[in-house]
Amino acid sequence: MNDRTPAPVEPYSPRRRTALVLTGTGTAGAYHAGVLRALHEAGVKLDLVAGCGVGVVGALFAAVDGAQRLWEDKGFWRSADVQRLYEWRPILRLFWLAAALSALLVTLPIAAMAAGLVVFPIDFVLKMVGAEAPDLSAGYMALVAQAFAPEGLPTWLPRLVLLTLGLALIVAGVLAWLGRGERRPKGVSWWRMVPAPIGARSAAERCWTAMWDLLRGAAPLRQPDPVELGRRYTELLKDSLGQPGFRELVITAHDLDAHRDLIFAMVSESRRRHLIRRPTIQEGEARRAEVFDLAGVARDQLADAVAAALAIPLATEGSTLCFTPDGYWRGETHRVCTRPGALIRVLDELGSLDIEQVVLVTAAPDPALAHELSPPCLDGRARLGEYLLSAESSVVRDAVALSGVSGPRVFTIRPSHNPIGPFDFRGQFDDRSDRVQSLDELMSRGYSDAYYQFIEPVLGASGELVGDPSRRPTSSHKR
Repeated sequence: MNDRTPAPVEPYSPRRRTALVLTGTGTAGAYHAGVLRALHEAGVKLDLVAGCGVGVVGALFAAVDGAQRLWEDKGFWRSADVQRLYEWRPILRLFWLAAALSALLVTLPIAAMAAGLVVFPIDFVLKMVGAEAPDLSAGYMALVAQAFAPEGLPTWLPRLVLLTLGLALIVAGVLAWLGRGERRPKGVSWWRMVPAPIGARSAAERCWTAMWDLLRGAAPLRQPDPVELGRRYTELLKDSLGQPGFRELVITAHDLDAHRDLIFAMVSESRRRHLIRRPTIQEGEARRAEVFDLAGVARDQLADAVAAALAIPLATEGSTLCFTPDGYWRGETHRVCTRPGALIRVLDELGSLDIEQVVLVTAAPDPALAHELSPPCLDGRARLGEYLLSAESSVVRDAVALSGVSGPRVFTIRPSHNPIGPFDFRGQFDDRSDRVQSLDELMSRGYSDAYYQFIEPVLGASGELVGDPSRRPTSSHKR
């Protein structure tokens, strides 16, 4: 007999400890914002919010009762600045500009020869009608002879191309030297000039700018640095846990140096003692290396943890996390990033925090069926986003299956179709609807999916719907 037979499924109950888990990359945050708005309007009780990847943005705001800053008119996901998230790195733009300029210089002789196809017919027509005009053909031939003389284009074009590419290489070398880390790398040094193609720093900066607008209110105060702002955030959340609208917080990152998933948590005092402690010494050591209490010495590491969650391995520049000298890692600085598969680890951690049911939100659509193929992507960021979306869909399936055996009950909110990739911040053309869809539509889809997949069929069926049951999505959100 199979000992892992799942127990009978229990219905949802607002009286049980409930967690909201937001997972995804890039534009998935807009879908999270729509879901958060629907849950907020329906008055869904949440005891804890957890974030993986860009889900940390929604988790940070939802934990301090500030999720409305995500979907309002000038909020995080409706601002024009969101279109500049995860852009190509400046050094790559410089190389592309240098390559385009070099190609343009090389085509100058061809363009000079092609100009004759225009000059000769014009000169022929002018002579045919008897117009008094200079001899265009003779002037053109003299100009071509001068341009193709040994001291003309054959000499200067190679020099200009070499100068353009050389300047690009020099700038790349200087930037690589200035951006070098303290640790000595392995490999050939010139690989420093081949950085990660996409920048993630703007995403973290945008997150803390929006958070500062929430925390400072109307006071015209100067924004502190991310470390100080993260410290203020953790102090606010620690002092406010237990009050209406404030929730426990769990975010995750992956340590490339230690090969571990890192968990940063802010939980209530009654659960704080058991967050790291485990019965055996081996388990206790592993917990001290991987789990960090944001209410303690790890409060200064929140900014680094958020930057790590927003950093995509290989695609974005590396993020670093400097541990405290009195912690397990004794002040070491590690390379950290996100990991799509960390969702399974997060659900496992929620079980140890007495979470009985989980609302899992992902922008990865349901697995495709027959005759639902889409054309392959050509853009580099779109190709990467296509893989991330597919990998996340598989991780969600595995996480829900494992949690159904030995973890909390999971209720999933996800779109049936999502043409907007993780890096399509300016929208994307949808072949099925034959039009361009924007982030606003993705946010509206999250709003309607929350109602039709969870609030009405699950929360409403429990007979314990909190909030105003008359609230339903407007006709503009219906599918």
